[in-house]
This record gives sequence, C-alpha cells and structure tokens, in this order.
Amino acid sequence: MEVENKLKAMGLELPTAGTPPPGRAGAVKVGNLLFVGGHTPGADFRGKLGGEIDIDKGYEGAKQAMLACLSDVKAVIGDLDKVKQVAKLLCMVNCTPDFGQMPQVANGATDLLSELYGAAGAHARSAVGMGSLPNQACIEIEMIIEVSD
Repeated sequence: MEVENKLKAMGLELPTAGTPPPGRAGAVKVGNLLFVGGHTPGADFRGKLGGEIDIDKGYEGAKQAMLACLSDVKAVIGDLDKVKQVAKLLCMVNCTPDFGQMPQVANGATDLLSELYGAAGAHARSAVGMGSLPNQACIEIEMIIEVSD
C-alpha cells in the first residue's frame, strides 16, 4: 500500500479499471513481465498539442493516462507495490505536424513514476507524435513493467 499512500498524499487516485472490448485486455502478465496496453486520459484532455492543448495541459494528461495504466496494473497484480521495475514506456502524443516537444509532454508520466517508485520507476521511453489518437485524446501511453511474484 506504500505506492497507493503516496498517490493519496499527492492528492491523486486511480480511476476505475476499464473493461476492454472482447478479445483484448488492459494488461497481460507473461512470466514476470506485465504488458500494459494503451491508456488515455479522460475527456478533459481532448485535442492536439501545438493546437488547442498546451504543454502544461498535455503534461497533466500524461499523468492522468499513467494513472489509468496503473489502475490496470493493480487489477492484474493486485498491489502496486509488486512493481519491481518500470522497463519501457511508449508515449504517443496527438499533435500538429510542427510540434516537437513530445518528450516534455511525456514527462508527466515519467515524473509520476519517479515520484512513486524512485529508481525502480526509471525506464526506457519513446515519445512520438501522432496525427490522431482514439477519441482525440491528447496522449496515449503503454508500458512494460517487471513485477514480483
């Protein structure tokens, strides 16, 4: 419960884990790796970076998308404290063609993981621009983590 207590102290809470369509899962455990599918922030984070969404709002959207990822992590492994290492993030930023600050937006997720997990939150990361995302979300994030038994 240490990680969840940190979330509470930060004034954050996990959203309810979603129900994916048939044939898909929010996260899948293979051995000690957990593959977490793409998650987006809520409806308050719709639009394009470099357009109607600024970097600060995109940063917050990345944090909210990470909370959605962590919600599915908890649903699969039962306890966020079982995360041994965050291995990889793919942060897809919905942006205009001339926007080049995808890493600054993705830092919302990276910074949250660092606060929650310290050195175990350090990860490899790709932050790329996209022409569109589902429901016009400003960001979508997927992740791979190592978990303890």
